[in-house]
Amino acid sequence: MSDTSQELAPPKLRKSATRRQRGNRTGFSTGACSAAAARAATIGLLTGQVPAHVLCRLPNGQEVCFAVIDAGIVGEGLLRRACAAIVKDAGDDPDITHGAHLTAAVQRLPQRAGEIELCAGPGVGTVTREGLGLTLGGPAINPVPQRNIRDNVRLAGGELLEHDGLRVTLSVPGGEEMARKTLNARLGILGGISILGTTGIVRPYSTAAFRASVVQGVEVAARQGQRSVVFTTGGRSEKFAMRQLGELEESCFVQMGDFVKAGFLAAIKQNMQHVFVGAMVGKLTKMCQGLAVTHAWKAEIDRDVLAESAQVVGAPPDLVEAIRHAETGRFAAERLATLGLGEAFHRALAMRAIRRLKACYPGSYRLTVLVCDFEGRFIVRVEENEVL
Repeated sequence: MSDTSQELAPPKLRKSATRRQRGNRTGFSTGACSAAAARAATIGLLTGQVPAHVLCRLPNGQEVCFAVIDAGIVGEGLLRRACAAIVKDAGDDPDITHGAHLTAAVQRLPQRAGEIELCAGPGVGTVTREGLGLTLGGPAINPVPQRNIRDNVRLAGGELLEHDGLRVTLSVPGGEEMARKTLNARLGILGGISILGTTGIVRPYSTAAFRASVVQGVEVAARQGQRSVVFTTGGRSEKFAMRQLGELEESCFVQMGDFVKAGFLAAIKQNMQHVFVGAMVGKLTKMCQGLAVTHAWKAEIDRDVLAESAQVVGAPPDLVEAIRHAETGRFAAERLATLGLGEAFHRALAMRAIRRLKACYPGSYRLTVLVCDFEGRFIVRVEENEVL
């Protein structure tokens, strides 16, 4: 690529030429790929050469080597800008971003010591509505990926950050087209995809293989003599549940992901005596809806459930209506928390979820629901005998 004033043109989206076989092979999140691209571009800015491979530290602490493509450096002095891209491998998850080029362009911010500014380039969404836990007008990069990108840039930035800052602009060629296949627009994320990932690893939540792994997890617990099983919807809710239920063996904890029906039917078949569910507001609401699979692609969240639960706990009528027309459960949770109604609201949802789950999956097991916030902090615990 020219080292003159030529602009770095975003690479064209190239679809994978090979057809992936279904299975349970893990992949990497858009957040992990973005962090790797940002680290590679930072190295290029400092050394004058973007590496062909880059080591990236994932949010879970694992270090992974990524191949770098579409590397280049343009401009001179303070105007110099380095660019690098990572091709996302989603493993066996049928993710629309599989094969996408997560691209980072990095440039210096003179006399802004230690600052790492994240910006949305073409194909990365911009936040236009409340309720996502992100800054309005800012890039649609979730909090954990934001921290991870900055951490990797700091590792590469070294002494430069003692006197200057760095601007990292993330882009995804074809990202706006990908986003049309998601609910991003309804959530108020416009112009592209979201940068996501709490661990950096993508597990095949949407495949038959993962559904089978949920059943297998329950079977393993039963074979080890466990009579309790703890279903969680992801890594953060699992860590929360483990903190709350420290008396249980690790084998009791099964990440059911989106597969509620598979998990509950397996627990009933294995004669589990006590079933725990650890969840946050969004998945909890979908359990209230009686959904067998809670993935966002399967069904949207029912805002009436949220609004009715808010009304039950005494939310003002105008807020109830705002919740009814909001696009996320997070909006309701955060607004009600500011009024001191957060615990009561989540308790009402948990009670409703218990009634629906026991109706959908009747059995002699005892059901307990544990609810945490988006940082994995305890909100409420509700027992079946409080409800039925």
